[in-house]
Amino acid sequence: MLEQRPLSLYIHIPWCLRKCPYCDFNSHAVTSKLPEKEYVSALCQDLETDVGLLELSDFSGFHSVFIGGGTPSLFSASAFEQLLNYIREKVGIERGAEITLEVNPGTAEAEKFLGYRMAGINRLSFGVQSFHADYLATLGRVHSGREAEKAIELCLAAGFDNFNLDLMHGLPGQSIDDVLKDLKKALSLRPTHLSWYQLTIEPNTEFYARPPPLPEDDLVIEMQDSGIELITEAGFQRYEVSAYSKLGYQSQHNLNYWLFGDYLGIGAGAHGKISDPGAGLIKRTRKKRQPEHYLASGLSRLAEVNVVPPEDRTIEFLLNSLRLVEGFCIDEYEARTGLGFSHIAKQVESLCDRGLLTKKEDIVRATARGFSVLNSLISEFIEQ
Repeated sequence: MLEQRPLSLYIHIPWCLRKCPYCDFNSHAVTSKLPEKEYVSALCQDLETDVGLLELSDFSGFHSVFIGGGTPSLFSASAFEQLLNYIREKVGIERGAEITLEVNPGTAEAEKFLGYRMAGINRLSFGVQSFHADYLATLGRVHSGREAEKAIELCLAAGFDNFNLDLMHGLPGQSIDDVLKDLKKALSLRPTHLSWYQLTIEPNTEFYARPPPLPEDDLVIEMQDSGIELITEAGFQRYEVSAYSKLGYQSQHNLNYWLFGDYLGIGAGAHGKISDPGAGLIKRTRKKRQPEHYLASGLSRLAEVNVVPPEDRTIEFLLNSLRLVEGFCIDEYEARTGLGFSHIAKQVESLCDRGLLTKKEDIVRATARGFSVLNSLISEFIEQ
């Protein structure tokens, strides 16, 4: 039976200083003064509309809040204070909830860190990608390695004891030595969480139109093996394909995504997922994508609401949950999809026989071999 789960909130800020050539997110380079006041007001109205889609009788507040972009740190601390106060008043945020803000490592934003902390934000996520000047230039980043280091120093000085660093590998011309140098520098800055992932070429990006020469697959595998060894030696636990954390510092917001949890998405182009146990439905929402359309939409910023049919729920659940090292619990599968485990039992048994999955008691997870061919593994559930 489908169950209502803890609810998270994603807030999208769509502007950035420059559109990076690898980025396929809904982000737009700043060309004029940011409409900060107008956008915060629109976010508040957006949330109020979404709340009307929920059953809040047993709701204790948002489980987590994540402010992403774009570059959210282009906005002032007072803007986020106003927004978070409205969220607390209108819906509520659980006591001790993780409230994350994505930040640009540039020094202009670093000066705002104390204000962000006072506004109620308790976790930062830095889009560093590399500390090497040549790779930063290739990726179109607007900060230097030293600016990133300085920003993290200021983050610690402002009282943040929980922060993530985003770092890429498999960059054009990158060697294993350079990968390890980036990782060693990142680890020396004492993050609690590391998102370490391979550069991939996505459609509708500058890199897709003009692909750069990427390292050969065998070299990328060496990078990954060497990097994982170094990260593990530093005391981090790998808990998802590209996510590593110190004990107790897993991203609660991302875990909710990966376990097929529910979340509202407000802001230009934001997506949401809402379960309705009474009707046995799972709905996905999407907001108007272009900032100017979103701002001009009055009280209705919804672009579409779609029901996820039962036949799609399995794939959506597995695409997320099998990315986790710990896999998923059968009870979670049934509660979050509304389907019985018998729906996928034969496929699971077959993949276990082939050494791609393991099933111990009620936990299903990918083996090391299965982890390396995850997309192919999951495709086996499409035809059931």
